[in-house]
Amino acid sequence: MAWMTYISSWFEQDDWYEGLQRASMSRVRQVGLLAAGCQPWNKDVCAASGDRFAYCATLAIYVYQLDHRYNEFKLHAIMSEHKKTITALSWCPHNPDLFASGSSDNLVIIWNVAEQKVIAKLNHTKGTPSSLSWCRSAGEAVAFAPRRGPLLVWTIAGPDRGVTVHPDAHSFLSDICTFRWHPQRAGKVAFGHVDGSLSLFQPGNKSQRHVLRPDAPEGTDEEDPVTALEWDPLSTDYLLVASLHHGIRLVDAESLCCITAFSLPSAAACVHCLAWVPSAPGMFVTGDSQVGVLRIWNVSRTTPIDNFKLKKTGFHCLHVLNSPPRKKFSIQPSTPNHYMSSTSEALPPGQASSLPPGHALCCFLDGGVGLYDLGARKWDFLRDMGHVETIFDCKFKPNDPNLLATASFDGTVKVWDVDTLTAVYTSPGNEGVIYSLSWAPGDLDCIAGATSQNGAFIWDIKKGRMVQRFTEHGNNGIFCVAWSHKDSKRIATCSEDGLCIIRTLDGKVLHKYKHPAAVFGCDWSQNNKDLIATGCEDRGVRVYYVATSSDQPLKVFSGHTAKVFHVRWSPLREGVLCSGSDDGSVRIWDYSQDACVSVLSGHSGPVRGLVWNPEIPYLLVSGSWDYTVRVWDTREGTCLDTVSDHGADVYGLTCHPSRPFTMASCSRDSTVRLWSLAPLIAPLQISILADRPWKEIIGNTDDAVLPGAPPVLCGKVSRAIKQDTEELGGHPRGKQLRWFSECLSPPGGSDNLWALVAVIKGQDDSLLPHNYGKGIMHRKHLLKFRTSEAQELTTVKMSKFGGGIGAPTTEERLKEAAEIHLRLGQLQRYCELMVELGEWDKALSVAPGVSVTYWRKLTQRRADQLMQEDTDAAIPYCMAVGDVRKLVRFFVARGQLQEALLVAQAACEGNMQTCRAPTAPGASGPEDARGEDFTELLHMASAQLAEWHFQGGRAVRAACCHLAVDNVELAMASLLRGNELELAVCVGTVLGEAAAPATHYALELLARKCMMIPMCFPSDEYRNLAADLLLMIPDNELQLVKLCAFYPGFEEETKDLREKCKLPTEEECMQLAETAHAGGHVFEAVKYYLLSQEPEKALPVGIDFVKEHIRRADWTLDAIHPVLDLLSYIRTEKLLLHTCTRARNELLILSGYAGALLAARRQYTGIVPALYEYTSQLLKRREVSVPLTIRRLSEELEAWRACTQPVPPSSEDAPCTPASEAQRRVHAALLRRLGAEPLRGIVGPDYVTGAHLPSHSDAHISCLTGLKIQGPVYFLEDGKSVISLNDALMWAKVNPFSPLGTGIRLNPF
Repeated sequence: MAWMTYISSWFEQDDWYEGLQRASMSRVRQVGLLAAGCQPWNKDVCAASGDRFAYCATLAIYVYQLDHRYNEFKLHAIMSEHKKTITALSWCPHNPDLFASGSSDNLVIIWNVAEQKVIAKLNHTKGTPSSLSWCRSAGEAVAFAPRRGPLLVWTIAGPDRGVTVHPDAHSFLSDICTFRWHPQRAGKVAFGHVDGSLSLFQPGNKSQRHVLRPDAPEGTDEEDPVTALEWDPLSTDYLLVASLHHGIRLVDAESLCCITAFSLPSAAACVHCLAWVPSAPGMFVTGDSQVGVLRIWNVSRTTPIDNFKLKKTGFHCLHVLNSPPRKKFSIQPSTPNHYMSSTSEALPPGQASSLPPGHALCCFLDGGVGLYDLGARKWDFLRDMGHVETIFDCKFKPNDPNLLATASFDGTVKVWDVDTLTAVYTSPGNEGVIYSLSWAPGDLDCIAGATSQNGAFIWDIKKGRMVQRFTEHGNNGIFCVAWSHKDSKRIATCSEDGLCIIRTLDGKVLHKYKHPAAVFGCDWSQNNKDLIATGCEDRGVRVYYVATSSDQPLKVFSGHTAKVFHVRWSPLREGVLCSGSDDGSVRIWDYSQDACVSVLSGHSGPVRGLVWNPEIPYLLVSGSWDYTVRVWDTREGTCLDTVSDHGADVYGLTCHPSRPFTMASCSRDSTVRLWSLAPLIAPLQISILADRPWKEIIGNTDDAVLPGAPPVLCGKVSRAIKQDTEELGGHPRGKQLRWFSECLSPPGGSDNLWALVAVIKGQDDSLLPHNYGKGIMHRKHLLKFRTSEAQELTTVKMSKFGGGIGAPTTEERLKEAAEIHLRLGQLQRYCELMVELGEWDKALSVAPGVSVTYWRKLTQRRADQLMQEDTDAAIPYCMAVGDVRKLVRFFVARGQLQEALLVAQAACEGNMQTCRAPTAPGASGPEDARGEDFTELLHMASAQLAEWHFQGGRAVRAACCHLAVDNVELAMASLLRGNELELAVCVGTVLGEAAAPATHYALELLARKCMMIPMCFPSDEYRNLAADLLLMIPDNELQLVKLCAFYPGFEEETKDLREKCKLPTEEECMQLAETAHAGGHVFEAVKYYLLSQEPEKALPVGIDFVKEHIRRADWTLDAIHPVLDLLSYIRTEKLLLHTCTRARNELLILSGYAGALLAARRQYTGIVPALYEYTSQLLKRREVSVPLTIRRLSEELEAWRACTQPVPPSSEDAPCTPASEAQRRVHAALLRRLGAEPLRGIVGPDYVTGAHLPSHSDAHISCLTGLKIQGPVYFLEDGKSVISLNDALMWAKVNPFSPLGTGIRLNPF
């Protein structure tokens, strides 16, 4: 296996423990990502190949890959290596794993998507590669061209490697817009130029330069640049060309003539991009640059055969790929795609032209990216409204922790819902660069913004317009705007003109604080409404007192050696502020001491983002141009953690007081990332769960900032929780846990989860949160809320809001309402809405499901309507209902007397009969069918939806799906598999008995986590935390034995812990062990030996017992695992003794084997092979005597693989080799040995929140799989080897010892 190349050296030696570190993982966890949009600057910025597509932001390439299980595209990787704007992207036609990109810093890069790494670089390309494409004739060559040419060909490998100039494609008279290689003719290439002409080159033929230039509009000499160019894939000479003014032409490159000139609907229409449809010969699509109209064309017609208005903003680029395979069913909810916004237009009714299967990859000028299903006429994916340039600032709304505003270089401010990761508002735009933003305090729905040239503005997000502008700085750029936290009438701005201006909302200037140089940052004190601090280019930090008339600073702090960019007051420590500088340092200043009290050094670039934690007074986070975010303990000046997931300069950092341990960051990489800081206060979280005294949870700032003091909460939210808890009286444990959980948990479903818990516990519906109906609802509310939603969609009038995000049209609302009514079984209401929409055929096809009488009435109404329109279409409807008189009158009125006679005669002869539905006596109608029990079906659908959420890294939402149908066990299992242990304990405690087994398991895992928290052992403050957790479990003796056996404290501490756990002394345990051993009670003997003065005596007793069992034919996993699990808690220093070498090796081998079996039982498919290989390698390289052989392990693994291989999705996929009869027998014996998993629902791989999020950071290769890790990583004890956190969690649950074979325990919880 690949992983053995990384760690095989560990298996060769027995003295590996010297110098080992503790295994570790990042203490700051990424939990959300707001991806960038597609840049509108360059042409070839999207591409697709097979089941992948990619688009370019300014500095990174976003790669999406099809998830075949759910038939949806998911973000697979963010490829970030370019330091300047990416100019072009091209996928290799010969190898779907390779693509090339170019950038404005004269760089071309070849990427391997599968391995997510750079495989080749070409620097100094003699000009910016504005166009780029793989050479069709050679898979190892990429061609690129600067705007003025020439065409350069880079051969990546082979004897001819290097860069050559194309022999003909140079010395152009007009700049190059784009070029395309012919897909069939090797070496044939076409160029489109700014003057509208084409240049054509083919080996062996005469070069054609600047031909087929369209005539300029009469009376002008305006150039008509080529906007798009594509060869006909079925022809050797036909070329489709789009020009800015001249429209679309099909030209013959051989005869140099125009075959067809296509007509656009209006002179205003302009085509920016086009693409052939691979599945339909002769068909192509175009995208308008003015509005988001996708037009479908066929070369046989000069006008489009269909049009779709997909968005209100114009197309930028377009690519068509073949449709992915369809699933037999879909688990997607019936609600619209959550990526959609109301800028996405609906398809008008009545259009039913047939389109070929295919997906159009659409990129729009506003940064939107979507995958449109041409055949189904719907969005399969739409990433709407992402920023396309550097995001300079981000801030949470003061009264809503779910709303985050961002300000960008692209001239817009966007407001995001961080719970759903979607944009909800965007500013009108065209503001130039927006450097800074500030929310109005309280519940005001306004944002102040600072721009590079247009002064400052106030944007009302609900009205969707700018309501005020400030121009006191003239044309000078404003770098920062700050709305006073405590006085909504005061706003400060600071600018390159050296002024910090304080004004009121009505425009009155209160102060103009003059600085000797540009002012980059300012911040109002949260403790004194009249204090404001500034950061200046002269390297100084100044503090002003606004309540006086003086324009002189109260304090000037000096110490930085370069300009000061940002300043931030501490929200908890009055008079304390920090500053970040271009010198790479962060300084902490104490206003009362008039001094710098700490210097935080570690960044290698200028510091930009700064944020204090609103609950832990010494916790500070900084972001830098070195691409990192650092978390600091300002008491000692130490860096607690460094994260490198951003791919460029980090500018903005923010967190909300109501959710103090969730932080947002923004960057030049155009992304916003959400982080959980909760792991930094793990002991504090556990103290809350263990119901420790308030003084260990909430404290005062002065004590908390003392060096070495344990973390305590000091902010307003925690104090409010304490006050509310005390006011409730009695034992409000459930309320307390919920409030703290909501405070400490990141967004992503925790609020929804607690609302469902409240419903299950019988809370009155009137107390449900206002946004409950937007999340996952309990089954008893689903019908009511969805019916209400349908009625609202039907009756609410259309409104406009949000500047660029309009409300859905009335037509869209009615369609959505009808779909809801249909799924609710309200067929008559569905039919009526379809009638209102004019879709009579759909209404009439469903009407018999209501009743035959209703169908007759509806058909009669349709007939009456068509008769009023005087159309023959009315005839079959009248025939269907048998209304002969009306039909005859209709014919007579139209003068069709022969037809009237014919119908009358037919009726006389009995041929015109009324349609009646025969019903047998006593037969039940459709209403009676409702009594059928569909509970099983409901739970199946819920489980499918939950697994979809879980596989997307949304364990909490998966739990919500299960709670919605009252499945508490599976809900708890989702939290356990997602490693949401603290949340599982909180929720399980409130839910009570139904959740008890899972709650106890979560407490046991948290106790294991406690054992490895550095602050817990041997700290006196935290040494009892694990015991407190375990004491919450009934029948906890065994868990307490494991704790005391493993605890490495001093004699007095060990004694105190045993007394707390009510366990015998060491001497008594030795006696009990000897007695049990003599009586043949192996488990008891092992247990008491571990608690004695000589715990190593437990090893031979337990190991011999396990070996004896394995020699039997009928042994089971449940017979040996408890003993091995107990032995694993022997103190590490005892296990690593040289005298225990043989016993240690045998314990590691047996634990690895048992772990492999347990992993197979729990369906941890990703680590089963690794555990078998781990066991085999130890068996091969260590001197042991165990009843296992490498051959036996290999046979079991191969049998497991053969019998558990997934069934291919379709017959077209590669066939799987069926298991042999011998393999089936081995696998059957294995299954008998495994037994059943006692804890329901925990079967299946673990998947933590954030595990699906790609990172810009350095690639980490898993030592288990040899593949790049996506999501959180876990460092093993050598400090070098890493595995994914998902794999680490599963490994530790089935085998507590490290994959390195060192005997060190793994503890990733």
